[in-house]
Amino acid sequence: MSRVAKIKIIGLVQGVFFRQGIKDKAEKLGITGWIRNEPDGSVRIVAEGEEEKLQKLIEWCKKGTELARVKKVEVEWKEATKDFDRFEIR
Repeated sequence: MSRVAKIKIIGLVQGVFFRQGIKDKAEKLGITGWIRNEPDGSVRIVAEGEEEKLQKLIEWCKKGTELARVKKVEVEWKEATKDFDRFEIR
């Protein structure tokens, strides 16, 4: 079943190639949506795809890139919107 996961990653996640790592992982999993840096130092993701694949993306978020230091991952689930045709960095 297709769902949307709104994800906020807190920690040292800007300037450590986190957005590119997520984009690469999302594309491999066939997930659409976007990722952006937030003014408070966190990273925000809106991702749409099969729930099982979204869970894999969320697990990746908990670790991140080699330089990242993830403190917390918050996830809010929504119904699929089919608003996206690819995954992009904003």
